[in-house]
Amino acid sequence: MNKIINKTPLQYNKRLSKIYNCNIFLKREDLQVIRSFKIRGAYNKITKLNEFEKNKGIVCASAGNHAQGVAHVCSKLNIPCDIFIPLNSPLQKIKKIKYFGNDKCSINYYGDCFDECLEKAKIFTSNNDKIFIHPFDDIDVIKGQGQIFNEVMHINPDIITTCIGGGGLAAGLCLENIDNKVKIYGSEPEGCASMQQSIKLNKNIKLDSINNFVDGANVAKVGDLNFKICKDKLNKVFEISNGEICEEIINMYEYEGIILEPAGVLSLCALKYIPNIKNQNIVCILSGGNNDPSRYPEIIEKYLVYKNLRHYFIINFYQKPGELRKFVENVLDKDTDIIRFEYIKKTNKTSDTALIGLEVSKESNINCLLKRLSNNNINYKKLENNDVLYSLLI
Repeated sequence: MNKIINKTPLQYNKRLSKIYNCNIFLKREDLQVIRSFKIRGAYNKITKLNEFEKNKGIVCASAGNHAQGVAHVCSKLNIPCDIFIPLNSPLQKIKKIKYFGNDKCSINYYGDCFDECLEKAKIFTSNNDKIFIHPFDDIDVIKGQGQIFNEVMHINPDIITTCIGGGGLAAGLCLENIDNKVKIYGSEPEGCASMQQSIKLNKNIKLDSINNFVDGANVAKVGDLNFKICKDKLNKVFEISNGEICEEIINMYEYEGIILEPAGVLSLCALKYIPNIKNQNIVCILSGGNNDPSRYPEIIEKYLVYKNLRHYFIINFYQKPGELRKFVENVLDKDTDIIRFEYIKKTNKTSDTALIGLEVSKESNINCLLKRLSNNNINYKKLENNDVLYSLLI
C-alpha cells in the first residue's frame, strides 16, 4: 500500500475451518510493522493534516497500540508528538512506543486506566495548542481502520468478526459495509462490554468499572461517533470471558505459531457464539500481536482455571505425624499434581492451615478428588473465582 502500512495477508485456517465446519480466514493485522491495525487509523488521520497543523505537534492517548502507530507515523513524517499512556501499561508496549518514536516521541504516564489518561491528554492538547489524534472517535481514524474491509472482499465473506475496544475498527467495517451484505460481529472482554450495553440501552453509556486484563480493549465508553455508526449495523456483540481469551491465545501459539495479545484473539472467540455458520466464508481479524512475555504465566493460569483443570484449596491439617502423607496417598491420584503448597496460618496447637493448588489431567477428575477429600474427613474449603480470598491468594 505504502511504506508505512502493509496490505496484510488473508490466510485460510484449516484447523478452525474443520472445527466449525466453514471456511475461516485470518486477517493478519498482527503483521503490521507495529503488530496492530491501529497504524491504519493513525496514518490516515495524520496525513490529512496540513503543514501548519503538523508543525504544532501531535498528542495522543493510548494503552499501547494506537500510541505505537502515532509514534511510528510521526517519526517517519518528522512530526513531534506527546503520547499519554496509563500507569499500568505493559512494559513491552512502552518499549515499542519508544522504539518507533525515536527522538520525536515524548511519553507521559497518567491514570490507572485508558479513560483517565484520555482526559488528561485532551487537557494537555488544549493548554498547549496542539493537535489531538483520537484512538477511535474520529472519522478519519475510523475510515483508516475500515480499509481492512475492502482488503478481504475478494473472497466474498459472509461474516467478519472483530474485537471492540473503543469501537474504531468495528465502526470502520460498518461504514464500508454499505449494503449490509456482510454480517459483522464484535467481541468485547468481560467487564468491558461498553458497546454491548450501549446498544442494549440505545444510548452511549460509560461503565462504572472495567476489567483491565485485556489492556488493548479495556474502554469504559466507546466513541460517540463509533456508537452512532455501529448501533444499527453490528449484527451482535458478544462478551468474552478472560478464560476463553487465554484459551485462544494458547491455541494460536501452539497450533499456528502465532503470538497474539488478549485483544487480538477476541474475533476468534466469537466463532462459538455465531449461529448458522456452516459452509460460510468467515474473516476473523487478528487485531494485534503485542503480547508481553511476562504475562504468559498469568495467561496459562487463567486458561487452566477456565478449563477446570487447576483448583485451589484451603486445608486444615492436624499436627501429628503422617497427616501430609495421608493426604497425598489417600486423596491424590497418579494424574494429579501439587502445583502450590504453603502454610498460611497456624490456627492453634493442634492444626495448621495450608493453601494447596492442584492440577488434574482432565476436568472430570475434580469430582473424584472432592469425593476422596470428604471420604477421608479432610477439613477443606475449595476456593472459587468469585471468592475475595481467591483474588488475594492467587
